[in-house]
Amino acid sequence: MPDDAYANCRFYVEIDGHSKAVFTEINGLVIETDVTEYQEGGNNAFVHRLPGRTKVGTIVLKRGITSSNEFFKWYEDILQGKIDAKHLSVVVYDPRGQELVRWNFANVYPIKWTGPQFAADGHTAAVESLELAHDGLVSN
Repeated sequence: MPDDAYANCRFYVEIDGHSKAVFTEINGLVIETDVTEYQEGGNNAFVHRLPGRTKVGTIVLKRGITSSNEFFKWYEDILQGKIDAKHLSVVVYDPRGQELVRWNFANVYPIKWTGPQFAADGHTAAVESLELAHDGLVSN
């Protein structure tokens, strides 16, 4: 492993500046720019590719079920027409516990909550997920 590569298992989520339960998985850290192709008349050797609109993905947080129902309650507010947008940060730490990188998201609010799946003979952890929309991603 290269010297500057780090394991991806030491991350925390902060919502409005407060650390929340450690999540088992975070995905959706995506920024994508559409490309518009422009064919110049008389030039058949190549096609111009110009950057277009940029969009960000939604964030999906997954964690083992806890006694707290705060994420479902946050989503319930959306169902009642109350958008309670928050600031969210994903913080990654190096093996010594020092902050390595931080991504900040503005105006975050839930758009989907998925509860755990249960089976009487199951031995897997009950996991809930929360999908979040946001206005953009900024790294520090």
